[in-house]
Amino acid sequence: MRHSPEALSAFAEAATLGSFSAAARKLGKSQSTVSSAIANLEIELGLLLFDRGSRKPALTEHGRVVLGRVQEILAASDRLDRAASQLGGGLEARLSVVWSDTYQSDHFEDMLTAFEQRFPELEFECLIAEHGDLVSLVQSGRAQIGVVGAQSLYPPDIGSATIAEQSEITLFVASGHALAGMTDLTPELLANFRELRLDTYLARAGGAASAARSSPRVWSATSYLMLLEMAVLGFGWAAIPRWMVARFGAGRLQELNARGWPRRVPVDAVWSRQRPLGRAGTWLLQQMLAAPVT
Repeated sequence: MRHSPEALSAFAEAATLGSFSAAARKLGKSQSTVSSAIANLEIELGLLLFDRGSRKPALTEHGRVVLGRVQEILAASDRLDRAASQLGGGLEARLSVVWSDTYQSDHFEDMLTAFEQRFPELEFECLIAEHGDLVSLVQSGRAQIGVVGAQSLYPPDIGSATIAEQSEITLFVASGHALAGMTDLTPELLANFRELRLDTYLARAGGAASAARSSPRVWSATSYLMLLEMAVLGFGWAAIPRWMVARFGAGRLQELNARGWPRRVPVDAVWSRQRPLGRAGTWLLQQMLAAPVT
């Protein structure tokens, strides 16, 4: 590679975080090292990538174009690392995967059964998190792979690919709730009743209940399963993955007839570009991304 990977990573992180010092902290390097790497990259390219005239460096028009190309290079480098990991045959001692409850797969059990048969001695851990919390677990190395409701933008050090299967989220209440049986519910009507909200849902994903920002007495929880339990008890309405209600709330919850619902949710697999996956992680990721056989 003509341009050093370190310089490309420094540029991508600084552009995303909006600060050379923040990029240095993220990469574990000094600010002067990051600044020098970016300056050398500008010299090599013959382009000014950042406008340094303001308090915070801002991308120039050339910088915005170059950022897209650098992200493509980092993604290609990541694919090469994954291929080398698979070919090299390195098997990790432990694999941790963090799942979002938005993920629902008809071949999930078959995939895990095949995984257990292929890697019977591997220690395997499953975690549950949502949105930014999930991505942070992958960034920190706490989990090697994450499965999350698709986001429009990920940090430069996170690789992502969309899973072939989608999930579906819609609104539910207890069968005896005042909203049960009503039709053509509007955001204004929903706002008159308590919302049960996933604590990061609005902030990070645009919101299950963005239609009811003024909902009184909002209750929140960190997992969809807890929201389901609160909804079953009649405390309010909630946006919950349909598969979860079918499995754990059938007969106790009723789907609301609300405008704009249900919603299809694309799901991404994510991993850290700074920590190449071993043989087991690479195999599992490939299975997740493979189109389901029908």
